[in-house]
Amino acid sequence: MGDSARYLLDTSALLAHSRKEDGWEQVQAVFSQDDAVVLLASPSITEFARRLRDLGANRQEVDGILKAYRMLFSEVVTIDESIALTAFDIGCLASSRLPLIDALIAAAAKSRSACLVHRDEHMRQIPDHLLQQRDIAVR
Repeated sequence: MGDSARYLLDTSALLAHSRKEDGWEQVQAVFSQDDAVVLLASPSITEFARRLRDLGANRQEVDGILKAYRMLFSEVVTIDESIALTAFDIGCLASSRLPLIDALIAAAAKSRSACLVHRDEHMRQIPDHLLQQRDIAVR
């Protein structure tokens, strides 16, 4: 696993993929890479589930979607003290206010030396030198 490409999907990328919205093909390309290590930060589980519910899915449908996606990830990165402190640092260095959940997700990517895949305006506020990013937003 040493030289494998490492990606951590932000909730925005996961949502784009699940709904086949702009950028979903780029997320599919990540999932399709044979040597890719694809990660998810634990807060994204809650954020994704809540968004699915807001879009009309019932609890059983949400559970099924989460279960199907879980099989695609090499690891769910849990938030520990080190990641929490890294999230604080990232938030302090962002060019504008970075919501806490986005800071935690970005810090999880940084902790695993993974490229953060997103389509989130907030993530664009993180300086490039802090974190490798792939913005899948169509502009």
